[in-house]
Parts: sequence; C-alpha cells; structure tokens
Amino acid sequence: MREATFTFRVDETLKAEFASAAKARDRSGAQLLRDFMREVVQQQRDAAEHDAWFRRQVQIGLDSANAGNLIPAADVEARFAAKRAATRRRLETTE
Repeated sequence: MREATFTFRVDETLKAEFASAAKARDRSGAQLLRDFMREVVQQQRDAAEHDAWFRRQVQIGLDSANAGNLIPAADVEARFAAKRAATRRRLETTE
C-alpha cells in the first residue's frame, strides 16, 4: 500500500497533550491518528451498510403491503392482547 503524508495545523498545547497521551499508551501520535482514521472509515462503512440494509427492509415491507399482504388492525390487536395476557399470567405465577 502506498503511503501519503497528511499535514494539518493544531494548537501547540493540544499537540503536546496528545503526544503525552500517545506516549502513555506506548504509541506514537501518528499511530493513534492512523487508528482513529481507520475507526472513522469503518464506522462510515458500517453506517452505510446498515442504511442500505434498512432501506431494503423498508422496500420489502412496502412491496408486500402494495401486493395486498396486510393484516387487519383488529387481528394484530387481538394477537398482541393474547400475548400480553399470557405474559401477565406468567408473571402472576412467578410472584
């Protein structure tokens, strides 16, 4: 992998404190900055992958609804009312 130089300005106090913090971790400032850059890039990739997954899931739901695969609200409410009742019964028997 070809390397490149990354140059930027920073307050002298921050630079000194960062160098001290890096030394306390037995790392150089450059090593910590590279690690941080890798983390930011990975976080961005992860966020983009999650966003793409989420958009696919929403589209699947929309396509299903548009195809008429719907459950009436009363059926959903009845199903979850039964689940709530079952949970309450379990809680009452464990007390």
